[in-house]
Amino acid sequence: MKSTFKVFIFIGITFLLMSTHSVYSQKQLDEETIADLQKTSQYAFGVSEELYFRGVLGMYDLLVGNGVEVTDYEIVVKGKLVAKLVKGSELEEFFRKYRSKVRVSICSVAMEKLNVTEDQLFDGLDVVATYSVRLLQLQARGYNTLFY
Repeated sequence: MKSTFKVFIFIGITFLLMSTHSVYSQKQLDEETIADLQKTSQYAFGVSEELYFRGVLGMYDLLVGNGVEVTDYEIVVKGKLVAKLVKGSELEEFFRKYRSKVRVSICSVAMEKLNVTEDQLFDGLDVVATYSVRLLQLQARGYNTLFY
C-alpha cells in the first residue's frame, strides 16, 4: 500500500512539474507562421477582461521572442477592466515591463460609467474617446486586429 502511494505521489509531482514547464516555456512558432506575421508589424487588440489583457501582453512576448518584427502594439480596453487599471493595482506591476513597448488605450465612456478618473489610472495608459472608434481608426491605419 505504501509503495502504491509513493508511486502515485511521484507521478503527481512529475505531472505537475511537466505541466508547469509547458505553461511557462516559450512556444516556438513555425517558419510559415513567422513569415506570414512579418507581412505587418502593427497589431491591435480589443479587450474587456483581465484574462485577455494578460494574454495579449503574453502574445507580445511570444511574437517578439520568435523574431516577429513588432513596430506598433496596442491594447484598447473597455468595460469593467478599466477599474482594475488604477494606481496601486496588481495589473500596474504586471504592466510595468511592457510600458515602453505596448500602448494601452482606455475607453473614456467606460471610465465615465465606472467613475474612474484619468488621475486614478496608472502611468503609461492613454485615454481615447471610445473603444469602438479607436479600433476602427487602427483598422483604417492597417493594423491587424483581434477582439476578445
